[in-house]
Amino acid sequence: MQTLRGADIVARTLEALGVTRIFTLSGNHIMPVFDALLETGITLVHTRQEAACVHMADAWGRLTGEVGVALVTGGQGHTNGAAALTTAVAADSPVLLLSGHAGLSELGRGAFQELAQADIARPMTKAAWTAGSVASLGPDLARAFRIAREGRPGPVHLSLPVDLLDKAVPAASVRIPERAAAAIRAAEPAPDLVADLLAALAGAERPLVACGPALCDASGRAAMAALDETLGVPVVGMESPRGINDPALGAFAEVLARADLLVLLGKPLDFTLRFGAAPALAPNCRFVIVDPDPALLARAPADRLAVAGLADPRPVLAALTARATALPHRDASNRDAWHREARAALAYRPPGWADLRGTGQRLHPVELCRAVDAFLERHPDGTLICDGGEIGQWPQALVRAGRRLINGVSGTIGASIPFAIAAALERPGAPVIAVLGDGTFGFHMAEFDTAVRYGVPFIAVVGNDARWNAEHQIQLRSYGPQRTRHCDLLPTRYDAVVQALGGFGTLVTEAAALPAALEAAQASGLPACINVMIESVAAPAIRRPG
Repeated sequence: MQTLRGADIVARTLEALGVTRIFTLSGNHIMPVFDALLETGITLVHTRQEAACVHMADAWGRLTGEVGVALVTGGQGHTNGAAALTTAVAADSPVLLLSGHAGLSELGRGAFQELAQADIARPMTKAAWTAGSVASLGPDLARAFRIAREGRPGPVHLSLPVDLLDKAVPAASVRIPERAAAAIRAAEPAPDLVADLLAALAGAERPLVACGPALCDASGRAAMAALDETLGVPVVGMESPRGINDPALGAFAEVLARADLLVLLGKPLDFTLRFGAAPALAPNCRFVIVDPDPALLARAPADRLAVAGLADPRPVLAALTARATALPHRDASNRDAWHREARAALAYRPPGWADLRGTGQRLHPVELCRAVDAFLERHPDGTLICDGGEIGQWPQALVRAGRRLINGVSGTIGASIPFAIAAALERPGAPVIAVLGDGTFGFHMAEFDTAVRYGVPFIAVVGNDARWNAEHQIQLRSYGPQRTRHCDLLPTRYDAVVQALGGFGTLVTEAAALPAALEAAQASGLPACINVMIESVAAPAIRRPG
């Protein structure tokens, strides 16, 4: 009688659900799945640390809209990987973390690497559970895929007990779920909700629309731009932990403080908006909240809530654009003036930045960004990745890119090298530039080995100021220059580290040398590190004079 192992069911189900690539790190509990995947067309990307798997799956999910899949072993393999779920959940990223697990038959008896893995992952996911039988493996995977993408996207965890993976059952008893089993359909918003939204916008003098991280992909940004143009209302995407001080949004804090209606489409009212309190928002500013999560509808003060609707934000965005070719208002001239003023504030960058230069053999971050911006202008199909506490904020403010990834609302650093590998795999041949700090580089520098093994070229531009600068800046602001301790690093030759791993590396100490270094790195066809010595300066804080 032909039989299938639980691992075969997992592998065949993943393939049936459309998975083409899994980011993984091997370990005892998942070797049956490694074996079973040999009979599928799924490609494995075998990394050097489990959190990198999840970061890669996170980037894959954000860039494609598909569920990014990470596969790690149990015990500490799971806890290493689960740590990266914090970044994914804050970014509304559809990710499935599959972890090996101690056998069900051994639980409570001191099993190898026995942990309550689902309990560990649950606070950082939309759902987390442990498979309970061989028969449930296929349905569990289909359910996990569906949950990861429906409503507000986000990570899901499923633990796979090794005894279920090894157990063989009659093949005739197994039904592999079809792709439709995990399909979701974004329901069209109720016509009344769209009408109420348009009425609220029409009645406001200074409305502002803010969209959440799930809408900050390329298609979402295009939809935001269309709504901005059609309604004549400022529309922004918010995906940064800096919130109202996100340098990518220019003088956004000024716009927000003047708004009399704030429309939140899939954007939680949280710390990034100062919880809606004055003076970040005007005390009489009203709220419109549209979100698939009912818990978020209740966050706005009830006496200032104009409209609330349970709906997926993406179809709402499309419906608003389709139904409002021109937003009626009793004073069109004032509305037009508000739109112009908001656009000018959002586009504002201090003119003095043009004159910023480094001293000695160190560049100012603005000089670094000028070169990266010019490179991506010559390579418009490129992807920009921003990471790090202070240095990552400068390219967000200054570098134009059609496609970008940032660490996200969690503010957790370290994801950029895994992000870059996933982005390069998702769009082969197109340049990928990650701008990161030297502290950040240390998290996943070994993934250059992964990139070399798989022939995945990208460029890491490391702003090296030889310190954990975000924390150093906190010390300066809060405790004074005499108490700046323990945040220093060495001016390490990270370019030489990458060369030793088989990649391209070069050191840059003058702004004039950076454009040629970027082109040389791209021409090398190798994973590349450009180690740029920079001045240690704070992240940009954009305020218009007066």
